[in-house]
Amino acid sequence: MSTILSINNLTKVYSSNFKALNNINLQIHRGEIFALLGPNGAGKTTLINIICGIVNPTEGEVLVDGYNIIKDFRKTRSLIGLVPQELVAEAFETVWHTVNFSRGLFGKATDHAYIEKVIKQLSLWDKKDNKMMTLSGGMKRRVMIAKALSHKPKVLFLDEPTAGVDVSLRQDMWKQVRDLQKSGVTIILTTHYIEEAEEMADRIGVINKGEIIVTESKNELMKKLGRKQLILDLRSSLSSIPASLSKWALELNNDKLIYTYDTAKEEFCIPELLASIASAGITFKDIHTKQSSLEEIFIKLVKTS
Repeated sequence: MSTILSINNLTKVYSSNFKALNNINLQIHRGEIFALLGPNGAGKTTLINIICGIVNPTEGEVLVDGYNIIKDFRKTRSLIGLVPQELVAEAFETVWHTVNFSRGLFGKATDHAYIEKVIKQLSLWDKKDNKMMTLSGGMKRRVMIAKALSHKPKVLFLDEPTAGVDVSLRQDMWKQVRDLQKSGVTIILTTHYIEEAEEMADRIGVINKGEIIVTESKNELMKKLGRKQLILDLRSSLSSIPASLSKWALELNNDKLIYTYDTAKEEFCIPELLASIASAGITFKDIHTKQSSLEEIFIKLVKTS
């Protein structure tokens, strides 16, 4: 898989000597959805602002589709679309004018057919003549996406794109994000709704204190760092766990016997555990497993970094 965004040894130190980013190395694959997660103040927005040409780096190199963000500023900026956290737009301008004007800022020739297509894809066509001040927060955020797409970028940054958006609109918006990916756009998103990253992202990066602490495919991350619980629903209650099962560190919770294990290491032990339980004369009526969520893994990573 080819790389469309290459970040090498990137560091940002502000005049106050605060180091916002420390030697960031990150490669983003062409056509993927990459979720960048981290607590407030971790460096997510600083990293995005540097890539988008809003903030200057102190050290390091960033290449967008092979072009350097410093030496080839105009070219790289034309390859990038940014949907910021803040909803910034002229209150008295219409949706149609707002999106067309954004395209013009990149020196692109007028293309009403393309703008119409973008606005329709984002379910904004019936609002095209409405002034921005009359739109709901969710609709304004859709307009921000339309503005970011107006010049046909290859890379789209979504910085907290569903903040303040209701559940139904959020689901609709993520469908549109998937459609953008299918059209060939590479998408990098930050979100505090970790279940969204779990559902949407191909790969996940976690940043904390200005450093990337892990970059992994979602499935591999869940496999390597996740934990599972094997839960047995017992046929009859136990007053205590038999001594013969002490090596397994089992937990007794009402009529449930629970075994917690690392998904990458101990799955091969399950048949032995079940045989030991049977030997102890314990019977159960049902068995099921519970996987750690991405949110639990994220919290664990941040606490240990």
